[in-house]
Amino acid sequence: QVQLVESGGGLVQAGGSLRLSCAASGLTFSLYPMGWFRQAPGKEREFVAQISGSSTSTRDADSVKGRFTISRDNARNTVYLQMNSLKHEDTAVYYCALYRAGWSRPPSDWGQGNQVTVSS
Repeated sequence: QVQLVESGGGLVQAGGSLRLSCAASGLTFSLYPMGWFRQAPGKEREFVAQISGSSTSTRDADSVKGRFTISRDNARNTVYLQMNSLKHEDTAVYYCALYRAGWSRPPSDWGQGNQVTVSS
């Protein structure tokens, strides 16, 4: 059974940094793309970033380009989201996502969500 357990959220001032982690179990982690999504109050869940199994390919949303970096450590079955220069509008619940069906398909599994609050 696949489990995705997130950590690292919290409260930070605008301009600050946070790093989210998502530890996966129950799968051969290196085979699958992973990603991050977020959902702000009253809004739909939106894509943030994605990384291939071997880390050779990444993509991210225009809203976070140059500020957020996705990475992974396959030896630790963990994917990370380094968030720098945080803005108030980055406030959201952040979810890690597993793409079992492949890079171009919708995510198949989700983490429990982790609150990130950026004070202005």
